[in-house]
Amino acid sequence: MSEFMKTQNSFANGEVAAEFYAHDNLNGLAKLENMDVTAGGGLCRRRGLASVATLGATGRLIPFSVSESENYILVLTNGHLLVYNGTTRVRDLFMPWDSDDIDKIQYAQRFGTMIFVHPNYQPYILKKTDTTFNLSLFEFARNDSDMTINIPFMRFDDSEKIKITLTSNSSGANYVTCTTNYEFWTPDCVGTRLLFLGRQWRITEYVSPTVVYAYTNGQYTLPQDAISDWYESAFSAHRGWPCSITFHQDRLVFGGTPSWPSGIWMSCVGRHNNFNVGTGLDDEAIFITLLSQQRQQICTVVSSDNLQILTNSGEWAISSKPLTPSSVDIKQHTSVGSVASRYLPPQKIEGATVFISATQRDIRELSLDALGENYNARDLCATAKHLMNTPVDISYNEPQRQLFVVMASGEMAVLNQNSGLGISGWARYTTNGQFKSVATSGGVTYVVVARNNGFYLEYFSSDALRDANQYDFSFTASAMPVRASSHNVASIRVRKITARVFNTKTLFINGIRTTLPNSVYVDDSPGYSGDVSVNLLGTNHNGTDAPWTISSNEQLPCNVLSICMHGYYNV
Repeated sequence: MSEFMKTQNSFANGEVAAEFYAHDNLNGLAKLENMDVTAGGGLCRRRGLASVATLGATGRLIPFSVSESENYILVLTNGHLLVYNGTTRVRDLFMPWDSDDIDKIQYAQRFGTMIFVHPNYQPYILKKTDTTFNLSLFEFARNDSDMTINIPFMRFDDSEKIKITLTSNSSGANYVTCTTNYEFWTPDCVGTRLLFLGRQWRITEYVSPTVVYAYTNGQYTLPQDAISDWYESAFSAHRGWPCSITFHQDRLVFGGTPSWPSGIWMSCVGRHNNFNVGTGLDDEAIFITLLSQQRQQICTVVSSDNLQILTNSGEWAISSKPLTPSSVDIKQHTSVGSVASRYLPPQKIEGATVFISATQRDIRELSLDALGENYNARDLCATAKHLMNTPVDISYNEPQRQLFVVMASGEMAVLNQNSGLGISGWARYTTNGQFKSVATSGGVTYVVVARNNGFYLEYFSSDALRDANQYDFSFTASAMPVRASSHNVASIRVRKITARVFNTKTLFINGIRTTLPNSVYVDDSPGYSGDVSVNLLGTNHNGTDAPWTISSNEQLPCNVLSICMHGYYNV
């Protein structure tokens, strides 16, 4: 047997999958649960959860930041839009969306206004004015001269062969009967706007699959022949509403609808409810369609250094600066794809856009190359794929440099990321119950947790040692199997394990409680800082097992800077 002394003074790579256990270049762990990787590469017990409110049902969390000192968290739950400022509920609004639809709601914020979109609902606006919150329908700008609205119009594929015969209508001079040569109309066409004869028309009544009534505000002349040059509004109850949204270069951007999934509509500059393309002046609205050999369904749009467009099969960017109707430089950069079945909001981390891939097994970082010309999509969880299992929500806490990813199982994967210090370590969070949603507002990370047949709004707090002040949780960190002199080890005999700790009040090493001075247990003591050891003379381990595990189920602080192991090994 050969003697060895092995010290691990960095855990920067966090928990890694078993297929990476033989990599000497990783400062990883076989298991990291309810612990975080610190900026110095050490480990600390995670923050506890503090209670905010009891919810009537599960909910979706959305951050709403009005200013640096005015931050809110929105809870979409059971027919209500609840507004919280810290632990105080400041407003309870009627939620226009069904509970089953809230997973696909996307949003964009500008100052004290947030716009929500969903493919089955007309967009809504939440406005914060003084102490009042108002939720109302998003309305397109109207033209005072004839009360037409500045909504985009287009010709859909299924209407190419449709001709409309216009005849007078007994309802009045401003009404016409629209009769098509094929069955085309449906009851949900009522309210849809049409464009023909140089005028906007609104369908007021459905009669049959070939006949509807339409109204216009103004004079017109009925043509003798059927018309084929006509257009529908891009957004309506019949064609669907925008699926994604962002603000970019002072334009409101809508991405994709159920009937035109690859379309991008951009408002006039500074006039966010005006989508009139006009004559193509620099500040007028823009419409483009993504064209490629693959079907492109836009999942979300992101305003960054460029306008990023994430689809089900790839990542596109419009790099034009300024962005005008005559200068739209668009191309596809990568082919990862995003999740289309629900909205998983991309996060901004260290200048990059982080998103969940279409496979739901990757966390990708979309960033420009050194020349600033092309994007790449680096995988942030390449060494921890086992932690990614059907993500359902995601949020980034910038002050704490933590990315939270909620899984369908109710666990949470947490990435501690600091590129400047070489930190990129994943851990798993568990609690008494299941995590359901996560969002960060004002540097505080909130979660919806299901416990004991109830649902609760809580937040991570450095002052909380328990979860919801009543649920204990344990933490665990286990080493990767030992390798000595770059070789696999068949078996080891451990003599001693020493942990260097900082402000610590509890620690077990391989199930043995370490001895700390009694003085650290008084309330005003920050804890013990120094070395603690356990002697394990004669303890044998298989070379493929974790040689050490640190843990505790006591609700006390723990910070580990390094672990040193002394013993013998066989190869």
